[in-house]
Amino acid sequence: MSSRREFITLLGGAAAASVSRPRRVSAQEPGRTYRVGGLSVQPRTAAHYVAVFDELRRAGFIEGQNLVVAGRGWEARPEQFPEMAAELVRAKVDVIFCAGDPATRAAQQATATIPIVAAADDMVGSGLVPSLAHQGGNTTGMSILASELDVKRLEVLHEFVPRARRIAVLADPTTISTRAQITSAARDLGLELVRFEAQSLEEIGHALDAIAAAKVEAVNVLASPLLNVSRPQIIDRMRDARLPTIYQWPESAEDGGLLAYGPRIVQIFREIIARQLVKVLRGAKPTDLPIEQPTTFELVVNLKTARALGLEVPLHLQQRADEVIE
Repeated sequence: MSSRREFITLLGGAAAASVSRPRRVSAQEPGRTYRVGGLSVQPRTAAHYVAVFDELRRAGFIEGQNLVVAGRGWEARPEQFPEMAAELVRAKVDVIFCAGDPATRAAQQATATIPIVAAADDMVGSGLVPSLAHQGGNTTGMSILASELDVKRLEVLHEFVPRARRIAVLADPTTISTRAQITSAARDLGLELVRFEAQSLEEIGHALDAIAAAKVEAVNVLASPLLNVSRPQIIDRMRDARLPTIYQWPESAEDGGLLAYGPRIVQIFREIIARQLVKVLRGAKPTDLPIEQPTTFELVVNLKTARALGLEVPLHLQQRADEVIE
């Protein structure tokens, strides 16, 4: 049985909703200019955002022709989101596209009428919407199953590095807390957790220094847009500290991380977020668009990094991975 199928089963059916790409058809109203605003700690050049705008173009919403991307909300600091959300409201955008809890909350506080399409770690658990199927209000989008996957990554890390008993957890306190679930899982596995937090780019460097000095034996980097944008820094620092580390997105292992487990960020933004944006731009109301969740998860193992850390990955564990990087 492949690891992808097995791990999905272990999530207990939490994921739902199939996805498909937007059809290549023209925009609804010829001659109209559509305006999209964004709020994110990452730049517009991030691969998953490039994929979103590529899908918008395929659906007939073409920047420079009938689409304007408004505002300064890309590559922003979380404390800037309220001001930038208010700016987007004044610009009368057709939809606000948000990534992460702080960005989504800022947009919701700025407007109760402009549609919001958001990607967050746990839309319901964070209180951003009351339920996946009947979210109400002006917000729809994607919930990334953080509570289940943060725990699952701890279990995968323990399986691949069973000698590690003292595990660092790197968390972003501006996202939903999965502390209770991870603590319970660690207790069941006989592990000691040491928690480190960072809620700004500046704090990440300090947290990484503290982890390197804490005499931990492995690291679980929890779900967070902020931690994801800093993944090159985290990957390099943890490799230099010779600490086996697991990450949220499969792409992180391809970038040099040891292990990663979750949905592919480019794929889910292309297939879920882009499709939601297309529907809203064509006139759909957020209340008619249920919150969606990823349905496909991948385990990626980087053997090159394992060798640099002095780790031997048994063949049976390599065979469980969806991708093994030599």
